[in-house]
Amino acid sequence: MPKNRILVVEDDRALSEILVYNLEKSGFEVSKANDGRDGLNQAQLKLPDVILLDVMLPVIDGVEVCRRLRAQPETANATIIMLTAKSEESDQLIGFSVGADDYVTKPFSVRVLLERIKALMRRKSKPIEDDSDTVARFGISLDRRRYRVTVDEVVVDLTKSEFRLLDTLIRQPGRAFDRSELIDSALGEDTLVLERTIDVHIRALRKKIGEKADAIETVRGVGYRFRED
Repeated sequence: MPKNRILVVEDDRALSEILVYNLEKSGFEVSKANDGRDGLNQAQLKLPDVILLDVMLPVIDGVEVCRRLRAQPETANATIIMLTAKSEESDQLIGFSVGADDYVTKPFSVRVLLERIKALMRRKSKPIEDDSDTVARFGISLDRRRYRVTVDEVVVDLTKSEFRLLDTLIRQPGRAFDRSELIDSALGEDTLVLERTIDVHIRALRKKIGEKADAIETVRGVGYRFRED
Protein backbone atom coordinates (compact mmCIF):
# COMPACT_ATOMS: atom_id res chain seq x y z
CA MET A 1 0.00 0.00 0.00
CA PRO A 2 1.53 3.38 -1.01
CA LYS A 3 2.38 5.82 1.76
CA ASN A 4 0.53 9.12 2.11
CA ARG A 5 2.74 11.98 0.92
CA ILE A 6 3.38 15.08 3.01
CA LEU A 7 5.22 18.24 1.99
CA VAL A 8 6.72 20.39 4.77
CA VAL A 9 7.24 24.01 3.68
CA GLU A 10 9.08 25.63 6.60
CA ASP A 11 12.07 28.00 6.66
CA ASP A 12 13.00 27.16 10.27
CA ARG A 13 15.37 24.30 9.47
CA ALA A 14 15.44 22.91 13.01
CA LEU A 15 11.63 22.68 13.14
CA SER A 16 11.57 21.29 9.60
CA GLU A 17 13.91 18.45 10.57
CA ILE A 18 11.83 17.64 13.66
CA LEU A 19 8.66 17.48 11.57
CA VAL A 20 10.28 15.36 8.86
CA TYR A 21 11.64 12.90 11.43
CA ASN A 22 8.32 12.46 13.24
CA LEU A 23 6.25 12.25 10.07
CA GLU A 24 8.53 9.60 8.55
CA LYS A 25 8.44 7.71 11.84
CA SER A 26 4.62 7.76 11.59
CA GLY A 27 4.73 6.15 8.16
CA PHE A 28 4.43 9.12 5.81
CA GLU A 29 6.53 9.79 2.72
CA VAL A 30 7.94 13.26 3.38
CA SER A 31 9.51 15.96 1.23
CA LYS A 32 10.46 19.48 2.30
CA ALA A 33 11.03 23.01 1.04
CA ASN A 34 12.50 26.05 2.77
CA ASP A 35 10.81 28.90 0.90
CA GLY A 36 7.53 29.59 -0.84
CA ARG A 37 8.75 29.27 -4.41
CA ASP A 38 10.42 25.93 -3.73
CA GLY A 39 7.26 24.85 -1.91
CA LEU A 40 5.15 25.52 -4.99
CA ASN A 41 7.65 23.65 -7.17
CA GLN A 42 7.77 20.67 -4.79
CA ALA A 43 3.98 20.56 -4.60
CA GLN A 44 3.76 20.37 -8.40
CA LEU A 45 6.46 17.72 -8.53
CA LYS A 46 5.41 15.51 -5.60
CA LEU A 47 1.61 16.08 -5.59
CA PRO A 48 1.39 15.61 -1.80
CA ASP A 49 -1.74 14.54 0.04
CA VAL A 50 -0.98 16.98 2.88
CA ILE A 51 0.99 20.24 2.89
CA LEU A 52 2.27 21.76 6.14
CA LEU A 53 2.72 25.38 5.17
CA ASP A 54 4.47 28.05 7.24
CA VAL A 55 2.93 31.51 6.88
CA MET A 56 6.08 33.64 7.22
CA LEU A 57 8.11 32.22 4.33
CA PRO A 58 10.84 33.92 2.31
CA VAL A 59 10.45 34.65 -1.43
CA ILE A 60 6.68 33.95 -1.46
CA ASP A 61 4.70 34.04 1.80
CA GLY A 62 2.52 31.13 2.90
CA VAL A 63 -0.80 32.87 2.28
CA GLU A 64 0.09 33.49 -1.36
CA VAL A 65 1.42 29.93 -1.69
CA CYS A 66 -1.89 28.59 -0.37
CA ARG A 67 -3.84 30.77 -2.78
CA ARG A 68 -1.80 29.50 -5.75
CA LEU A 69 -2.05 25.87 -4.65
CA ARG A 70 -5.84 26.11 -4.56
CA ALA A 71 -5.86 27.72 -8.01
CA GLN A 72 -3.91 24.86 -9.61
CA PRO A 73 -5.99 21.76 -10.50
CA GLU A 74 -3.16 19.38 -9.57
CA THR A 75 -2.94 20.65 -5.98
CA ALA A 76 -6.43 22.10 -5.46
CA ASN A 77 -7.61 19.16 -3.32
CA ALA A 78 -4.52 18.74 -1.13
CA THR A 79 -5.03 19.09 2.62
CA ILE A 80 -3.30 22.32 3.68
CA ILE A 81 -2.41 23.02 7.30
CA MET A 82 -0.91 26.44 7.92
CA LEU A 83 1.76 26.85 10.61
CA THR A 84 2.37 30.24 12.17
CA ALA A 85 3.64 32.09 15.20
CA LYS A 86 0.67 34.45 14.87
CA SER A 87 -2.42 33.67 16.92
CA GLU A 88 -4.64 36.63 16.04
CA GLU A 89 -8.11 35.65 14.80
CA SER A 90 -7.74 37.97 11.79
CA ASP A 91 -4.64 36.08 10.66
CA GLN A 92 -6.46 32.78 10.94
CA LEU A 93 -9.40 34.12 8.93
CA ILE A 94 -7.01 35.17 6.16
CA GLY A 95 -5.58 31.65 6.08
CA PHE A 96 -9.00 30.05 5.87
CA SER A 97 -10.17 32.56 3.27
CA VAL A 98 -7.49 31.39 0.81
CA GLY A 99 -8.34 27.73 1.34
CA ALA A 100 -6.44 26.39 4.35
CA ASP A 101 -8.02 23.32 5.97
CA ASP A 102 -6.55 23.97 9.40
CA TYR A 103 -4.39 26.52 11.24
CA VAL A 104 -1.84 25.56 13.91
CA THR A 105 -0.14 28.16 16.10
CA LYS A 106 3.48 27.74 17.15
CA PRO A 107 4.70 26.37 19.46
CA PHE A 108 2.66 23.21 19.07
CA SER A 109 2.79 19.58 20.16
CA VAL A 110 4.04 17.35 17.34
CA ARG A 111 1.78 14.57 18.63
CA VAL A 112 -1.29 16.81 18.45
CA LEU A 113 -0.29 17.94 14.96
CA LEU A 114 -0.02 14.31 13.84
CA GLU A 115 -3.49 13.55 15.18
CA ARG A 116 -4.93 16.58 13.40
CA ILE A 117 -3.31 15.47 10.14
CA LYS A 118 -4.78 11.99 10.49
CA ALA A 119 -8.22 13.36 11.40
CA LEU A 120 -8.29 15.68 8.38
CA MET A 121 -7.24 12.85 6.09
CA ARG A 122 -9.96 10.57 7.47
CA ARG A 123 -12.55 13.30 7.04
CA LYS A 124 -11.61 13.88 3.40
CA SER A 125 -11.61 10.16 2.65
CA LYS A 126 -15.16 9.59 3.93
CA PRO A 127 -17.78 8.97 1.25
CA ILE A 128 -20.57 11.50 0.86
CA GLU A 129 -23.31 10.76 3.34
CA ASP A 130 -27.06 11.04 3.05
CA ASP A 131 -27.56 14.68 4.08
CA SER A 132 -31.35 14.71 4.37
CA ASP A 133 -32.83 15.98 7.63
CA THR A 134 -34.54 12.72 8.57
CA VAL A 135 -33.72 9.05 8.21
CA ALA A 136 -35.57 5.98 9.49
CA ARG A 137 -34.51 2.34 9.64
CA PHE A 138 -35.68 -0.66 11.72
CA GLY A 139 -38.14 1.47 13.66
CA ILE A 140 -35.46 4.02 14.60
CA SER A 141 -36.10 7.52 13.29
CA LEU A 142 -33.56 10.35 13.49
CA ASP A 143 -34.44 13.97 12.73
CA ARG A 144 -31.50 16.40 12.45
CA ARG A 145 -33.62 19.53 12.25
CA ARG A 146 -35.63 18.77 15.37
CA TYR A 147 -32.65 17.03 17.02
CA ARG A 148 -34.90 14.13 17.98
CA VAL A 149 -34.68 10.34 17.90
CA THR A 150 -37.65 8.01 18.25
CA VAL A 151 -37.80 4.24 18.59
CA ASP A 152 -41.16 2.82 17.49
CA GLU A 153 -42.48 6.39 17.72
CA VAL A 154 -41.33 6.80 21.33
CA VAL A 155 -38.91 9.69 21.89
CA VAL A 156 -35.48 8.64 23.19
CA ASP A 157 -33.31 11.11 25.08
CA LEU A 158 -29.75 10.98 23.70
CA THR A 159 -26.67 13.03 24.55
CA LYS A 160 -25.11 15.12 21.78
CA SER A 161 -22.34 12.54 21.28
CA GLU A 162 -24.82 9.64 21.17
CA PHE A 163 -26.98 11.51 18.64
CA ARG A 164 -24.01 12.20 16.36
CA LEU A 165 -22.81 8.63 16.68
CA LEU A 166 -26.22 7.22 15.71
CA ASP A 167 -26.49 9.78 12.90
CA THR A 168 -23.19 8.57 11.41
CA LEU A 169 -24.08 4.88 11.60
CA ILE A 170 -27.71 4.95 10.48
CA ARG A 171 -27.02 6.98 7.32
CA GLN A 172 -24.56 4.42 5.94
CA PRO A 173 -26.00 1.01 6.81
CA GLY A 174 -23.64 -1.87 6.20
CA ARG A 175 -20.52 0.26 6.26
CA ALA A 176 -18.04 -0.76 8.96
CA PHE A 177 -16.62 2.25 10.79
CA ASP A 178 -13.44 1.90 12.81
CA ARG A 179 -13.30 3.51 16.23
CA SER A 180 -11.18 6.45 15.08
CA GLU A 181 -13.77 7.42 12.47
CA LEU A 182 -16.54 7.24 15.05
CA ILE A 183 -14.55 9.37 17.48
CA ASP A 184 -14.23 12.00 14.75
CA SER A 185 -17.96 12.00 14.02
CA ALA A 186 -19.28 11.78 17.58
CA LEU A 187 -16.69 13.70 19.56
CA GLY A 188 -14.98 15.93 16.99
CA GLU A 189 -11.76 15.73 14.96
CA ASP A 190 -9.67 17.61 17.52
CA THR A 191 -10.64 15.31 20.40
CA LEU A 192 -7.78 13.20 21.70
CA VAL A 193 -9.19 10.20 23.57
CA LEU A 194 -8.61 6.48 23.76
CA GLU A 195 -10.30 4.61 20.92
CA ARG A 196 -12.00 2.33 23.45
CA THR A 197 -13.92 5.37 24.69
CA ILE A 198 -16.26 4.87 21.74
CA ASP A 199 -17.25 1.47 23.16
CA VAL A 200 -18.69 3.22 26.21
CA HIS A 201 -20.84 5.45 23.98
CA ILE A 202 -22.01 2.45 21.94
CA ARG A 203 -23.06 0.57 25.09
CA ALA A 204 -25.00 3.61 26.33
CA LEU A 205 -26.64 4.09 22.93
CA ARG A 206 -27.66 0.43 22.67
CA LYS A 207 -29.17 0.57 26.14
CA LYS A 208 -31.25 3.61 25.25
CA ILE A 209 -32.66 2.16 22.01
CA GLY A 210 -33.62 -1.01 23.90
CA GLU A 211 -35.06 -3.78 21.72
CA LYS A 212 -33.50 -2.17 18.62
CA ALA A 213 -29.97 -2.49 20.06
CA ASP A 214 -29.09 -5.28 17.63
CA ALA A 215 -29.38 -2.77 14.77
CA ILE A 216 -25.90 -1.62 15.79
CA GLU A 217 -23.58 -4.50 15.03
CA THR A 218 -20.08 -5.09 16.33
CA VAL A 219 -17.50 -5.72 13.60
CA ARG A 220 -14.83 -7.77 15.34
CA GLY A 221 -11.37 -6.27 15.07
CA VAL A 222 -12.70 -3.13 13.37
CA GLY A 223 -15.52 -1.25 15.08
CA TYR A 224 -19.25 -0.96 14.42
CA ARG A 225 -21.88 -0.72 11.68
CA PHE A 226 -25.61 -0.24 11.35
CA ARG A 227 -27.41 -3.36 10.12
CA GLU A 228 -28.35 -3.40 6.44
CA ASP A 229 -31.91 -3.98 5.22
